[in-house]
Amino acid sequence: MRSVAAGAFTAGAVAVAALSLSLTAGQAVAAEVTLRLHQMLPAQASVPKNILEPWMARIEEESGGRIEFQHFPAMQLGGKPPELVDQAIDGIADIVWTLPGYTPGRFPRTEVFELPFVMTNAEAVSRAFWQLAEETMLDQDFKDMKVLGLWVHGPGLIHSKDPIDSLDDLNGVKLRAPTRVTNDMFSSLGATPVGMPVPAVPEALSKGVIDATVVPWEVTGALKINELVSNHTDFGDDALYTATFVLGMNRAAYDGLPDDLKAIIDKNSGLELSGFAGGQMQRDDAKPRDEAIEKGATMIVLPPEEVARWKEASAPTIEKWVAEMDEKGMDGTGLYKRAIELIEENTGK
Repeated sequence: MRSVAAGAFTAGAVAVAALSLSLTAGQAVAAEVTLRLHQMLPAQASVPKNILEPWMARIEEESGGRIEFQHFPAMQLGGKPPELVDQAIDGIADIVWTLPGYTPGRFPRTEVFELPFVMTNAEAVSRAFWQLAEETMLDQDFKDMKVLGLWVHGPGLIHSKDPIDSLDDLNGVKLRAPTRVTNDMFSSLGATPVGMPVPAVPEALSKGVIDATVVPWEVTGALKINELVSNHTDFGDDALYTATFVLGMNRAAYDGLPDDLKAIIDKNSGLELSGFAGGQMQRDDAKPRDEAIEKGATMIVLPPEEVARWKEASAPTIEKWVAEMDEKGMDGTGLYKRAIELIEENTGK
């Protein structure tokens, strides 16, 4: 698999952010285009800080200041996270970052990457996501927007008030899951799934609306989840699930750009952005995990024989999804097979 460090999107992009700030302070070229980026997480969260802000800064710098961004974190333009897709389509925002799964049924093909134990590592899966989208989704699921990047987060795991050491411990647990597929999976595994956007998780945990949540490590720090639960269950070398993300742009806003500015957006979009962003999310798992360990959290790593039980119990979720897609004429069998092939190719197998 191609190293991100060798591609266009590197950790050096963070340095571009500082360059952009100095550029805008004394800029000779007035901005021709202002693009408003809207997303759900606070500005200090890892995705805004380590992916979106450097990405915006890079484009501002490469455009010589002709493009400038206004970043609206934490839903500052109004609305709720499930409304972000329509905000991009309707032009309330020019660009949004969100989860396709927040609008169930609207982006059905994206769900193939959310199926149980499909996840390997976030960079490989993100690159596979973009490639499969080029083949099957950009002109179908995403026809109403200009897609700039598609990626997934690192291995999803369970964060809970009471320890979950086995599949049996999941029975009856009120658990927040992010998408239709993950809700179906946890229901079949015995939990009581409660769907909600990730910004609502801290309050739901503190008020007892849920007993547990599934999120990757990278967002636990910003949401202070480690202060609300003390048990964390992961699956060793396997990943129970992941969730998909889209960075999407209002099509009219993109079409209205001069060709040379479109070229700058295009250069900083697509496969390399997707792979970088997914890899960065997984790299950002390390710090919150280490902080949880330092604070004495209970880290539960399920042994292989227990993981095998979860795989067997979750297999019907895959079968159900494939059948649903087949019934809708979307070739669920082919989508699932192709997704696995692309992931393996990008993992270097």
